[in-house]
Amino acid sequence: MKTAIIYKSVHRGNTKKIAEAMAEALEADLFDSKDVNKDIVKEYDLIGFGSGIYYYKPHKQLRKFVEELEMVENKKAFHFSTSGDGKYFDWLEKNLSKKGFDVIGEFHCKGYYAYSIKGLISRKGLNKGKPDESDLKDAKKFAERLKNNLV
Repeated sequence: MKTAIIYKSVHRGNTKKIAEAMAEALEADLFDSKDVNKDIVKEYDLIGFGSGIYYYKPHKQLRKFVEELEMVENKKAFHFSTSGDGKYFDWLEKNLSKKGFDVIGEFHCKGYYAYSIKGLISRKGLNKGKPDESDLKDAKKFAERLKNNLV
């Protein structure tokens, strides 16, 4: 199964670390959303979409990418995210489903974050050191389960 991961990672590279771990496990091609054309989804059977969470949604660049996709058939997708408060929000799942993707999984972990009131008050940020080795192992395990369920 030909697999791609399209992600957006800013500030500290939290989401990129997770994307790289998953790409290794899935033997997937890895693309930053700023560097890829929406037609690329036609070339893949399984596509992962990932971003940090900003004000309860994925990064605006990844949202725009997904919104501009044409309807698809026979394409599977998964989504992943990192966030400072550890909460996951379902924007990607809803919008990928609307585009015709069969969404087969989601992964979320905390990421180091220093841009909220909580992070500024603590002066150290939230979740320093996240994602850590344990999170990267969990991301690989998630990707391996996806791969094994599709074979």
